[in-house]
Order: sequence, then C-alpha cells, then structure tokens
Amino acid sequence: VQLQASGGGLVQAGGSLRLSCTASGSTSRFNVMAWYRLAPGKQRELIAAITRGGSASYLGSVKGRFTVVRVDAENTMFLQMTGLKVEDSAVYYCAADPEYGGPWGKGTQVTVSS
Repeated sequence: VQLQASGGGLVQAGGSLRLSCTASGSTSRFNVMAWYRLAPGKQRELIAAITRGGSASYLGSVKGRFTVVRVDAENTMFLQMTGLKVEDSAVYYCAADPEYGGPWGKGTQVTVSS
C-alpha cells in the first residue's frame, strides 16, 4: 500500500487547511494512521494519530485546533487544521502503523504566513 499526502499550501495565520492522505489500497488493515511534520532545524513531530476504532490523540500544541479523521471505506485520512500559526509551517507526512514499519507518504508543504 502506498500513501499520498496532499492539500498543503500557503495560508495566512488564523486560516485553515485540510490535508488528505490517500492510500492505494485498503487502510482498514492498519491499526494506527498518523500525521507527522518536519520543520527546518527541528525534529520530526508526531502531531496526530488515529486508531482503527477511531480513537484520536494529538500533540499538545495542536490539540483543539487540528482534527484527524480516517475513512477506511474511502482509504483516506484527513487532517483538518484550523487556527493555523506560523509555527505550524512544515512538511506534513502521513504514515500507517509507523511503529511497525508501515508505509509513509511523501510530504505536503504547509506554509503559514504572519
């Protein structure tokens, strides 16, 4: 299964974006799907994860602003981002069962301007 992240772009601070992660095959096989981000000069961060059962967890700095949803029937995961801040600028990646060597998608750039 291959993953493809999309939906990034340039947005002003306070704005919103929705990222999509589309799989080439069934996502229901994966227990956990997740979003990560990597900003220049920083370590990669796990920002949101969602289990097959729909239980979601978030990095503290995005909690309340970001929402992760997976739709296994469509082999897709979304990350709805609101209240974007300049510090949210990064390349965003999606992954499936990352702790077990699952697939990663190529990143999508999110740039938030002040």
